[in-house]
Amino acid sequence: MKKIDGWLTAPQGFIAAGVKAGIKVSGNHDVAVIYSAVPAACGAVFTQNKMCAAPVLVSREVNKEASAQAIVVNSGCANACTGEQGIADAKKMQAYAAELLGIEPQQVFVCSTGVIGQFLPMDKLLTGIADAVDSLDENEGESCALAIQTTDTFVKKAAYEVTIGGKKVTVAGIAKGAGMIHPNMATMLTFITTDAAVAPDVLKRAVKAAADKSFNMVVVDGDTSTNDSMIVLANGLAENEIIISEEHPDYPVFFEALLACATDLAKMIARDGEGATKFLEVNVTGAASWEDAKTAAMAIAKSPLVKTAFFGEDPNWGRIVCAAGYSGAQMTAEKVNLSIGGIRLVENGMNCNIPASELAPIMAEHDISMTVDLAAGDAEATVWTCDFSYEYVKINGEYHT
Repeated sequence: MKKIDGWLTAPQGFIAAGVKAGIKVSGNHDVAVIYSAVPAACGAVFTQNKMCAAPVLVSREVNKEASAQAIVVNSGCANACTGEQGIADAKKMQAYAAELLGIEPQQVFVCSTGVIGQFLPMDKLLTGIADAVDSLDENEGESCALAIQTTDTFVKKAAYEVTIGGKKVTVAGIAKGAGMIHPNMATMLTFITTDAAVAPDVLKRAVKAAADKSFNMVVVDGDTSTNDSMIVLANGLAENEIIISEEHPDYPVFFEALLACATDLAKMIARDGEGATKFLEVNVTGAASWEDAKTAAMAIAKSPLVKTAFFGEDPNWGRIVCAAGYSGAQMTAEKVNLSIGGIRLVENGMNCNIPASELAPIMAEHDISMTVDLAAGDAEATVWTCDFSYEYVKINGEYHT
């Protein structure tokens, strides 16, 4: 597997574009279209938030199909909590994009992101869709990535090449997300394209499995968005032998590339957490089950006390073991171990009394890893998160305005 520098237009047959339609007050890019030259097997996962947005409801219906051919997306307005008009507007987005592309509406996924509770400015949006379709090109991957951003501070992209059955296969993706991050399916918005030939039912299961191991292992603030969507299109133009089951000999190679792409994007989201000054990796080992390991790791990663301690560069390890203790995961308290940056701070449930001066350089780093051994089994899990800073409060205190 080879990591490459490419946008989601890197796989054969995909073009994209992002434009400035005036939906965002900032005037930045805010409407994008992604298009496959041929129908593509599709797989998607969406937020489990019961207050899900209108585009999620529409796109769930698209995902029931074996294939799709396009994605239309806007930022600046989430089209969430907008009732029947929101559904009608999402379907209008879908139908208009389909008309311009010469395909059927059920072949078009619809996504939105931004402020909740506002109606889409349809005149601007439809003009933007038309402009994006006119601008579709294999060299417009960056403008597409810019158009899905909200509070992101950098574009998030990842791409890999693998050889499957003697054919070069490319998997590439983009994502947006910096706040309201606690996925319960996938993540904020993530679009992945590939020219691999994969059976639709196999792809749908692969997407769910990849989400569970990547985006479902990320947390910034513990809030699951109303609009979270992860959509994967596989158009088969690499002409590898079609992967018809998880038992197919080529499936592991394909899944490895899909997971690598998703994991890279997931880590970027944690790294770009609103106001973040630290990227934190929480490893839990010695758990009774993978579910327990994830539960404990998530409790640590979501804890405001843990996150603020790292922002203040304070090695207050008591907050970490405390979070693991209240998580509900099985643990043997008198055997619990904790290390930060490779330095053992707690052994057999007791303070190792490491001098603060020895920990200061580690706490000053941007990337910090910690490992908690629950001493209850052999399972392990890793969650990625960030710290809480003064800037996080400022960003979200002023988000609506």
